[in-house]
Amino acid sequence: MQITNYIQGKWVEHKDDGLPQYNAVTGELIGTTNSKPVDYQGMLDYARKTAGPALRKMTFHERGRMLKSLALHLHGIRKKYYPLSFQTGATKADSWVDIDGGIGTLFAYASLRKKFPNETYYVDGETVGLSKGGTFIGHHIMVPKPGVAIHINAFNFPIWGMLEKVSVNLLAGVPAIVKASELSSFLTRAMVKDIAESGILPEGSLQLVCGTGEGILEHVTYQDVVTFTGSASTGKKLRAHPRILSEGVPFNLEADSLNAAVLGPDAKPGTPEFDLFVKEVRREMTTKAGQKCTAIRRAIVPEGLIEDVQLALSAQLKKTTIGDPNDERVRMGSLVSRSQLEEVRRRVEELKKASRLVYGDPNEIEGVIGADAEKGAFISPMLFINDDPFKNQETHTVEAFGPVSTLLPYKDLGEAIELANMGKGSLVSTIVTNDPKVAREYAIESAPYHGRIHVLNEACAKESTGHGSPMPMLVHGGPGRAGGGEEMGGMRGVFHYLQRTAIQGHPSMVTAMTNVFQYGGEQKEKPVHVFRKHFEELEIGDTVVTARHTVTEGDINNFANLSGDHFYAHVDATSLEGTIFEGKVAHGYYILSKAAGLFVEPKKGPVLLNYGIDECRFTKPVYPGMTIGVKLTVKEKVDQEKRSEDDIAKGIVKYLVDVYDETGETVALAIILTMVKKLDQS
Repeated sequence: MQITNYIQGKWVEHKDDGLPQYNAVTGELIGTTNSKPVDYQGMLDYARKTAGPALRKMTFHERGRMLKSLALHLHGIRKKYYPLSFQTGATKADSWVDIDGGIGTLFAYASLRKKFPNETYYVDGETVGLSKGGTFIGHHIMVPKPGVAIHINAFNFPIWGMLEKVSVNLLAGVPAIVKASELSSFLTRAMVKDIAESGILPEGSLQLVCGTGEGILEHVTYQDVVTFTGSASTGKKLRAHPRILSEGVPFNLEADSLNAAVLGPDAKPGTPEFDLFVKEVRREMTTKAGQKCTAIRRAIVPEGLIEDVQLALSAQLKKTTIGDPNDERVRMGSLVSRSQLEEVRRRVEELKKASRLVYGDPNEIEGVIGADAEKGAFISPMLFINDDPFKNQETHTVEAFGPVSTLLPYKDLGEAIELANMGKGSLVSTIVTNDPKVAREYAIESAPYHGRIHVLNEACAKESTGHGSPMPMLVHGGPGRAGGGEEMGGMRGVFHYLQRTAIQGHPSMVTAMTNVFQYGGEQKEKPVHVFRKHFEELEIGDTVVTARHTVTEGDINNFANLSGDHFYAHVDATSLEGTIFEGKVAHGYYILSKAAGLFVEPKKGPVLLNYGIDECRFTKPVYPGMTIGVKLTVKEKVDQEKRSEDDIAKGIVKYLVDVYDETGETVALAIILTMVKKLDQS
């Protein structure tokens, strides 16, 4: 069987002998995929010209809804991928992480659309004043890159590895080419086929290569983004590719790393934390047969507890049933291939130079359930002890990408931190402790060396997602050996595919460019009050200039009694010596409340409710006798989706509330939000 590529909207067979892909459990041939380069130039051109313009015309909300539709479609047919996943050596639990976890990431990024405007671009940060008179300002916008995201993925997560990346670039408005691993791309292909047949994505949004990636970087430009997941050595070679360097192509590297877990000094045998540590290390050794970039490779333990941990962990590993993932009794499957099995064995021999093997055997495995150990890529979990981890450095430089971990002793927390950091950069580190001081010190001192720090104790254990599970809204990456990149991370991940550009000009011009009102821009007074207008009828810059009110001492006293706020500056003129106040001062919240009284249109209309306050600043004291007025300006409109057919069609309108005194000087600024009906609900 040919494992075909999806190129320029068609499934293309290869004309060479092909690269074989084998069932990791039985050793049987599944099929072959291309062993020679494909037309990457044509794939890039097709994505840029076909999908790019279509995606960039969509708003963030439209792209998010597209992801939601895709996630729902795949969720409905997800069970069909499990039998194929078993052929990679993954158990049902492993496959759940890969399949359901990948689809879950699609759902997460679909929901993230609500953090972005219903626009094709994103307005980033705050306005920057660039002139004394306020007629020249700066801002930043972020727009989708008119290129392609090229994802070069690893073999261990054929589905999650693809979906966790394409969910981000598609929300950003950038098409993707996925180069799946030659070892497990048959599973990736199955899902891409269903995605293509669904018709949910614009044509050209997703292309797939299942075989060799030779030549994939030869035609990239500075508008493209390249991501790589895999070994640190391969990642470094790709990042140094002449085309990457000459074009200045953004390159995100997420590499396998020597992640560490530390047993806190307080976590003695008999404590819940001791048991949690043993359980977490065992789980990370055996999940995906240890083939995870986040797996625990170094378990750092108080020197007096090495034997206790060794015995407890060995006992747990002994209970781990190994075999065919189709068998419900199996808790650990095989490695992905016989070639990977030989690679792990080579690495184990290197680790033996620095450490002693206390559990397992790289060449012998007993009790394999439902499979022939000689035909499949099965291997025993292996536990080492490095008695002198500061001297024997192999533990900190050599990674066996399988069910292999090493125990390292430490004398005090300072040594534990030093050992954890000797991995020269990792994706994740765990500290198991119930002592907040230990957790704080470890986090602060270790943070520069790890992309994520997972603190585990009894209080969070039931809901903890675990050491090895990257979450869509948090960054996934790490410094140094781990690659120095960031994947996912919520909005941060989307920003990788957007170009941030500074814009400068008059506030009115920047308002027009961003569709967000800029202070100092043109304010348009119209005959109809803004609270009488539906969401669609409101325009950015629409303004109400209110009547004015002279503040009295009675106002201040009445508000103090009504609110219960008797702060001395408002009620006791004899206590003001040494303060900035010249006399009793009006409450800031009175000023804001009075402003609302001045700008609110009381009659029933399209405004449904006050939704809240984003910002509020009191910039100048208001004393009795001063006169205040308000300019209420439509600053921004945020579309909202109907939750059901019966829901009211509505949006959120952000208003700039500018309260000023008789001299024209601003005394308070706030951003208030109202929920406003749309016309079809009038």
